[in-house]
Amino acid sequence: MLENIKLDTEYVRSQFPAFDDAVCKDWVFAENAGGSYVPRTVIDRLTHFMKSTKVQPYAEFDMSKMAGENMDRALNYFAKIINAKKNEILIGDSTSNNLYVLSNALGKSIKKGDEIIVTNQDHEANISPWRRLKEKGAIIKEWSFDKKDGELKLDKLKKLLSKKTKIVAVTHCSNIVGSVNNLKLIASIVHKYKAILIGDGVSYAPHGFPDVKELDVDFYTFSLYKTYGPHVALLYGKEKILKKLPNQNHEFLNGMYPYTLNPGGANHEALASLIGIYEYFYKMYDHHFSNTKLGIRKKISKINELISQHEEDIANPILKYIDQRKDLTLIGKNKISNKNRAPTIAFFSKKHSSKKISKIFVKNKIATRNDNFYAWRCLKNLDINPRDGVVRLSFTHYNTIEEVKKIIKVLDKI
Repeated sequence: MLENIKLDTEYVRSQFPAFDDAVCKDWVFAENAGGSYVPRTVIDRLTHFMKSTKVQPYAEFDMSKMAGENMDRALNYFAKIINAKKNEILIGDSTSNNLYVLSNALGKSIKKGDEIIVTNQDHEANISPWRRLKEKGAIIKEWSFDKKDGELKLDKLKKLLSKKTKIVAVTHCSNIVGSVNNLKLIASIVHKYKAILIGDGVSYAPHGFPDVKELDVDFYTFSLYKTYGPHVALLYGKEKILKKLPNQNHEFLNGMYPYTLNPGGANHEALASLIGIYEYFYKMYDHHFSNTKLGIRKKISKINELISQHEEDIANPILKYIDQRKDLTLIGKNKISNKNRAPTIAFFSKKHSSKKISKIFVKNKIATRNDNFYAWRCLKNLDINPRDGVVRLSFTHYNTIEEVKKIIKVLDKI
């Protein structure tokens, strides 16, 4: 980790108009896992597109040409941010939709008796599409996490894998347990059986954009509205696999991957506004570091380190507090160390409903909620009622220790 440089949260928060907005400014925003605030750079890019280039892109006239150029720039930037090729990523409506379309494409090659492994730790987006392939004759195996600590154990995965395994779908980070799963190691195990690994990075990417080549995942997806952008999602796929997948788009697009997995194409204005995420991280790098010669991916890595250290500093005090309360049950690890979990903190009370605690938080202007957060299988395995669910506090790098202290004071009164 970086020893002498700390994240300048005052500078970071100055980049997000929400913190000065009349509606938002008096609130502690602790529902980031549901969707983050956006920086001014994204808002400016979206406004510019809607004001000046809201036309069909890729024609010869100026407004159209500019629209297409900005859409391409956004794809180029994000490909570099996650260390992919431009033709290995697409922007779709949502992670749920992206994975559903991907399952339709991969499902064409599934035969009766083929095996698919899913976990019960995942958000439903990375479970339902693969379970549906049972209709094609696939055998669905569940990699169930340990109820004692909430962790997915590799020895269980190894017992489930076989020569018939075709797909393994697993979350990079649980949106309930908070644990970061070792996708790189999982990929090395899965690939020994020549199976495809699909990683759900929705709960991981907001805390540091991954290097997909280092992870060696075959597919990886995350929601851009949780990484400081508009409500769209990114899907990455290895080029050698994308080339072979059957077209899910218009007939004339046969062979034109990755558009073959993007029916209807990307939302134009949302795609163009993603340049603003790149600009925000670029500005953040320049504010903290002096070496301007590094490439995009190396700059992202340095910012990732700053973010990780800051998130440890703000999340560990509340993890410790909840863990020490006898009337509260913390789900997952009680300490973040070397990015072994995200600052997404779920808990429940032995005395009060999660709904009641959530209402108390809201009454004190702490934005959070209770729910199963689309991970109802995870809660069922933990013997928690999915209807009442858990209380979830989810932080990101623009949250502060002062906000955490306010949350602890509210919890003290419960």
